[in-house]
Amino acid sequence: MPDREDYDACYDAFMAIPAEEVKAPEIPVESAIQENENLYLWSLDDKDALMAAGLPDYWMTGDATVPTAPGLPETSIDSLTARNGACRTAEAMWKREQHTPQDAQKEWEERAPAAYELHNRLLHDFRYAFRNNQQLLNRVSDISDGTGDADMIQDLSNLAALGEANPEPLALINFDVTLLQLAATTADELAIVLAQANGEKEIDSQVKITRDRAYTYMKQAADEIKNCGRYVFWKNEARLKGYRNIYKNKHRSSGNNNSGIVD
Repeated sequence: MPDREDYDACYDAFMAIPAEEVKAPEIPVESAIQENENLYLWSLDDKDALMAAGLPDYWMTGDATVPTAPGLPETSIDSLTARNGACRTAEAMWKREQHTPQDAQKEWEERAPAAYELHNRLLHDFRYAFRNNQQLLNRVSDISDGTGDADMIQDLSNLAALGEANPEPLALINFDVTLLQLAATTADELAIVLAQANGEKEIDSQVKITRDRAYTYMKQAADEIKNCGRYVFWKNEARLKGYRNIYKNKHRSSGNNNSGIVD
């Protein structure tokens, strides 16, 4: 199944994970995914032994109250490749969001003129559409009172909400209602771009939050399989090695050659 289809199939399940259980990646996501692809192939040979030891056989390991993903494999092992694909897609979406301040400044310079044009267009249309309603005109005036890039972005969001709440006057002037969604989307996206252009690094955009959820969902299944494998093969080094945290142990030992700890 293509990664995007995995993402769509798993979306409801990882979005249902309680916020307090969502974990940011502890290791590079690409490394985690590759490690889990290896884990999937390794654990297939031990599937019967792992299942006999109580490896969860429902889609959402550890929490049967979370929605399942219809049509996908139900065991923790079989679900791992789908979770990997979902996480891979979510990570790619997040990487597209990441800019250096220089990249963000360039994007801002490219997109800001159209945003300001949209801002002015909405103000122009709203002032005419609401010309017979002083309360709405006052609201438009309040929104337009202010200057600067951040103010323009907030204005777009406010204008989109005002238009959504008052469709009748806009319909009378044949207003293009698609401009409201465009304004809302533009405000959300440019708020991130402007913050990045200004050097604000810690931006928890929705795309990052979604990526963290997909990562958590993937990690839940991988952790269950690894924990079960360590339990079953605790005296069988030949099989046990496939259930260790390869990336963590590698970097732990490279930073501390005296450590004999593995997990």
